[in-house]
Amino acid sequence: MQVSKVYFTDFRATPEQTLLQKLRRLIEKAGMMDMPLRDQFAAIKVHFGEPGNLSFLRPNYAKVVVTALKEKGAKPFLTDCNTLYIGGRRNALDHLDTAYENGFTTIQTGCHVLIADGLTGNDYVTVPVKGQYLTEAHIGRAAMDADVIISLTHFKCHECTGIGGALKNLGMGFGSAAGKRAMHNEGKPTVDAEECVGCGLCLKQCAHGAITFAGEGKNRKAAIDHEKCAGCGRCVGACIHNSAIGGLGSSNDILSCKISEYALAVIQNRPHFHISLVVDVSPFCDCHPENDAPVIANVGMFASFDPVALDTACADACNRTDPLPGTWLAEKGCQTGDIFNDTHPYTNWRVGVEHAEKIGAGTTAYKLIEV
Repeated sequence: MQVSKVYFTDFRATPEQTLLQKLRRLIEKAGMMDMPLRDQFAAIKVHFGEPGNLSFLRPNYAKVVVTALKEKGAKPFLTDCNTLYIGGRRNALDHLDTAYENGFTTIQTGCHVLIADGLTGNDYVTVPVKGQYLTEAHIGRAAMDADVIISLTHFKCHECTGIGGALKNLGMGFGSAAGKRAMHNEGKPTVDAEECVGCGLCLKQCAHGAITFAGEGKNRKAAIDHEKCAGCGRCVGACIHNSAIGGLGSSNDILSCKISEYALAVIQNRPHFHISLVVDVSPFCDCHPENDAPVIANVGMFASFDPVALDTACADACNRTDPLPGTWLAEKGCQTGDIFNDTHPYTNWRVGVEHAEKIGAGTTAYKLIEV
């Protein structure tokens, strides 16, 4: 079996070497600077964070990557696609406001921000992909116009896919509005009426008018119209009473597989490189307008040309780490020894990486090289 190299450095710093200097050394050792970069448009896929959420990667990390690329003659830009749900990133203007509010400005990062799928998420390229579930992917146009793809990922837990790693950053992140609907359409959440308290938190998160309420007082219960539901899972993450349940059966697994197929569509046939920072490992996605306490201590920074090996290595490293007391994971308890499954028991992160390996996006076999 082919083995991919994954480079790693921890989050320990000294007066002689800062974390940003360690990141620069990591990407140099991992080979990013050896790519064909001169005069190439380099799309750096990041998550700019939702307003109110503070677990997204600081723009200082992006500046390290931008500076390195510019030194090699590249033309880098930071980018992401719009979201399906209500929030600060549903259209390009709000998305840019959010990016700037969270520090992703030209002064701070050294490059411009482009929203890859245009003003309303409808500017995309349809890309052929040889997948099990999809034959084409609707990818934000600016991402497909780029010559080189770099992913800079905040590695974390995720309520639908188990992990939010490089594959999700690339696949779901670069999916246009049409692409996100195509990926989500297998997973329709439901409501456990016995657990629902009618608080309305889910309603605030639904951008599609799919959630309604019936009854009064203690009998007020939510219901989800699957004809209107896009399957984005925002209601699942918003519900603090565990009454909104992710799509049953294989829907989360199929979502993970489709994300892997979209990631393949993004990276195929051009140079690509991937960086993941396992820091502030929140139990939910950075798409939330809040972030809970990290469930484990900071692990380190990882880099590889293989996003599948990278995700696998990051997940394995997390699973060698004990939960932090007083967190979501500690309260739920560690039953399986897998922090992602214990955090969200209806998910299986391995499905995504194994499917990505199956379709040729990379390999789960890796050699970890400490820098």
